Amino acid sequence: MDFGLQGKWALVCAGSKGLGRGCALALAREGVNVVITARGADALAATAAQARALGVQAIEVVGDITTPEGRAAALSAAPQVDILVNNAGGPPPGDFRDWDEADWQRALTANMLTPIALMKATVDAMAARGFGRVVNITSGAVKAPIEVLGLSNGARSGLTGFVAGLARDARLAARNVTVNNLLPGSFDTDRIRATHAAAAQRQGRPLAEVQAEKIAAIPARRLGLAEEFGAMCAFVCSQQAAYLTGQNLLIDGGAYPGAM
Repeated sequence: MDFGLQGKWALVCAGSKGLGRGCALALAREGVNVVITARGADALAATAAQARALGVQAIEVVGDITTPEGRAAALSAAPQVDILVNNAGGPPPGDFRDWDEADWQRALTANMLTPIALMKATVDAMAARGFGRVVNITSGAVKAPIEVLGLSNGARSGLTGFVAGLARDARLAARNVTVNNLLPGSFDTDRIRATHAAAAQRQGRPLAEVQAEKIAAIPARRLGLAEEFGAMCAFVCSQQAAYLTGQNLLIDGGAYPGAM
């Protein structure tokens, strides 16, 4: 299926590893030129090289997207932004009794305020051109909060509420600009490995035992793959998904136990 994205430009945040990388490479396979930003230069260079090998332009921007300087550098590197993939590392797990205002501010900046700032910088130009796709990578914890991820639960839920309103703004929706959230469950990434390691340490149990227990709770009986997540991202950005906006798409191998 031709997704109708050939020659578009995407800005993919935190795109050197994990789910962001999966999205960047999936879009590149559809002929999308990519601006990829991340803090780690080596991993970023490797991902950009893989994207170029797929026949598209790939621009690397080393920086922290959660800072004004990082955002400015990423935006200025893009000839235009037809597709915005918002992504940033989640805050650490822990007990809310141990967090102070600075911890909350960091979480809000990374997982709520930064995506909003990037949407503000790009969506009106998308509307003027008559095409735009915003994909926010949030978390399955938005639907089923995880006790030890309170910082993430709070910040990402705030973003979800904001997007629910923005996506329904006719100045965007009527101009073929869609805004959707992808909610990953357990994927085989550095993030989930760190979460499992923290749980094992907290419980005083072997890591392998904790990992096996977590996977057994997923009906698919495995972790998701970044490539699978990226394929979903590419579809949400496609011409075929033009009538899909304001949605929270849960990708978790069936782990969420609810009907809706």
